[in-house]
Amino acid sequence: MNENKPDFVITRVLKAPRELVFATFSQADHLAKWWGPTGFSVVQSSMDLRVGGSYHFGMRGPDDSMMWAKFVYKEIIRPEKLVYHHSFSDEAGNLAHHPMSPTWPLEILSTLSFDEHADGTLLTIRWSLLDNATDEERRVFHATFVSMDQGFAALLDQLQAYLASL
Repeated sequence: MNENKPDFVITRVLKAPRELVFATFSQADHLAKWWGPTGFSVVQSSMDLRVGGSYHFGMRGPDDSMMWAKFVYKEIIRPEKLVYHHSFSDEAGNLAHHPMSPTWPLEILSTLSFDEHADGTLLTIRWSLLDNATDEERRVFHATFVSMDQGFAALLDQLQAYLASL
């Protein structure tokens, strides 16, 4: 990692046990109830939670458009850590560029850590660029940290509300 070009990192203490928080990221039925940008809902998904397996899902937007994405699992340590390549995809699961930003990196390394905390679970999400990212993809990635921070804050608010409903 270049010190001038850091990873994107966000943390949140979630008021729920670590095992439950891990489950909300590792079970398709949980993810369908909270994952996605505000106004989107997961309407179709398949999950094979194992190293080399994937979670492929489609989200319907407020304008009825569909957006597809895929996680390919690289490391799974229950209930401590999930590592996967995060990408947009087509309906068949093939890698695709971001539908609204064609210069967004084709894949991101996503590392989620779940640590016990006095108030529940400390979740740390780290997004890192892969070595094959182009210079333009790197520039776009680093230029969007503020909007990623806002997007993840909203996503984690949705997760906390979902956890509170369980």
